[in-house]
Amino acid sequence: MRVLITGAGGFVGGHLVDHLLTRPEIEIHAAVLEPPGQNPRLDDRPVAQHMLDLRQPDAVRDALASARPDLLFHLAALADVGASFKDPWHTLENNIIAQINVLEAVRMLRLPTRILIVSSAEIYGSAGKDGQPIDEHTPFQPASPYSVSKVTQDMLGLQYFLAYNLPIVRVRPFNHIGPSQRGGFVAADFASQIALAEAGQREPVIDVGNLSAERDFTDVRDVVRAYYLLATQGEPGEAYNVCSGRAYSIQYLLDTLLSYSRLSIQVRQDPARMRPSDVPRRVGDASALQARTGWQPTIPFEQT
Repeated sequence: MRVLITGAGGFVGGHLVDHLLTRPEIEIHAAVLEPPGQNPRLDDRPVAQHMLDLRQPDAVRDALASARPDLLFHLAALADVGASFKDPWHTLENNIIAQINVLEAVRMLRLPTRILIVSSAEIYGSAGKDGQPIDEHTPFQPASPYSVSKVTQDMLGLQYFLAYNLPIVRVRPFNHIGPSQRGGFVAADFASQIALAEAGQREPVIDVGNLSAERDFTDVRDVVRAYYLLATQGEPGEAYNVCSGRAYSIQYLLDTLLSYSRLSIQVRQDPARMRPSDVPRRVGDASALQARTGWQPTIPFEQT
């Protein structure tokens, strides 16, 4: 079976590659921005790299024609919520055009490829602030330009299923964290500040934004396992939340990381880390995913 992953060199894509490499029947192809030799998560591994810009339709079509995948995981996207407020069009343009080019290439080449589209729980916005878990029928309330781009990606996936009968499954992941996550995300930012302080490369002070917000965190390795199960077993045309079903406050996340440190670290509020629009609580309901595939999260929050 041939698999193509867009964004394979990124945080989630790298972990998906790790997971798929445990299955010897799978031949992995990766759409990457950097040339081979500059993708540390992929280089020296049995992965065929296709260097292309997903915003270029001809390049996307050529890559799909070459790979002819049975499964396509479309992970590539700009995923920085905060940055989307500073340059909304950059996020919208990148995320929407890339997906249109991927779907159009599959359609025009008449490939029988099953496609997994990655949306986001950000599309739900402030829904669920009453404490009730969010399911897939919850109305969209996008609170950032990034979440608007993800609503569009989600609905484009549905539209191409309805209009062209492409076998598309949509996933709506809640917050996911784990090894190799880059800066710009709360757990990675906290961890890197603590590590630099322990190494004596910064003062023992950690800068924080809103600590009262509560989020549903899942280990990225559990997330990619859900992606594979849904890509192979999900019902085309349907959307599935990927989440743990439990909310943790950002304060608890910080306290957990600080408890592992050998230093006494001061916590300092940084107004620049506050977002123009922040959702107080978001926790998901993954019962549709679990009923369809039997998936359950297996890695404890503290281990992550």
